[in-house]
Amino acid sequence: MKKARLLIIVAAICWGTIPVFYHIMSAAGLNSMQTITMRFSFAALGYVLYLLIRDRSLLRIKRPRHLLYFVGTGLCSLAFFNFCYITCIRHAGVAVAALLLYTAPAFVLLMSAALFREKLTGRGLLSLVMTVLGCAFVAGAFSGKGLTMTPAALLWGLGSGFGYALYSIFGKYALRHYGAETITAYTAVFAALATFPLSEPARLIRLAANPSVLLSALGCAVVGTVFAYLLYTAGLSKVPAGQASILSTVEPVVATILGVLLLKETMTIHKLCGIALVLGAIVVLNLQKSSEAS
Repeated sequence: MKKARLLIIVAAICWGTIPVFYHIMSAAGLNSMQTITMRFSFAALGYVLYLLIRDRSLLRIKRPRHLLYFVGTGLCSLAFFNFCYITCIRHAGVAVAALLLYTAPAFVLLMSAALFREKLTGRGLLSLVMTVLGCAFVAGAFSGKGLTMTPAALLWGLGSGFGYALYSIFGKYALRHYGAETITAYTAVFAALATFPLSEPARLIRLAANPSVLLSALGCAVVGTVFAYLLYTAGLSKVPAGQASILSTVEPVVATILGVLLLKETMTIHKLCGIALVLGAIVVLNLQKSSEAS
């Protein structure tokens, strides 16, 4: 269990590097949907080729209806939540979008209780509250700068959180029949297929000739997608979906720290409070597991 939780935390650290890669690709002229498409396309192509060389049996689908699991993880989760997230940013800015995205643990806890009979413990609920507050601090909700929240922004933001949560739910079902490698490969394939038509393909192909774009897309695909989702899915096989979702909120903490170190963003007392709350929520979860073990 400890190893599985560590895998999820490392996966979240990998996700936290994504804004750095996105920053480089955006500077080269790609819009948000194009950066996402590049990420998923490189991940899908690279991982499928890798499995074809290493063990093509891992790409075998046992039953046609099992494709619905990967439609769920790739299209309904990754593609859907990224589209909602980008739209929410256009309506209300990054801070509000980031705050609403991390309503995902609440959705996961509720759906896991209903679908998988996972228990809602006092410590689990406390860690959830700490996580939501921590993400709110990181997003700047309490900075006094007057974050706007229109009905459209709220709906798109909650949609991103719900879509983000669906990976943990569909992933749990898929893990009953497939390993983490198969799930990660097909998730990337369906996410790429869903986002490519929305990315202005002709313009994207021209911009992709830029070496900095290619290298950034490759890094984002390997570190922020294949490696991250492989680790998260492996950890998800041993950790309840609700706890996995809370552990993954290390991502905005890492993104904030890298933003300060590499992108020269400012560190504020609100961000420090948010980091402390998110890390504290992870400690609470670990205490919960320790008490159960004893």
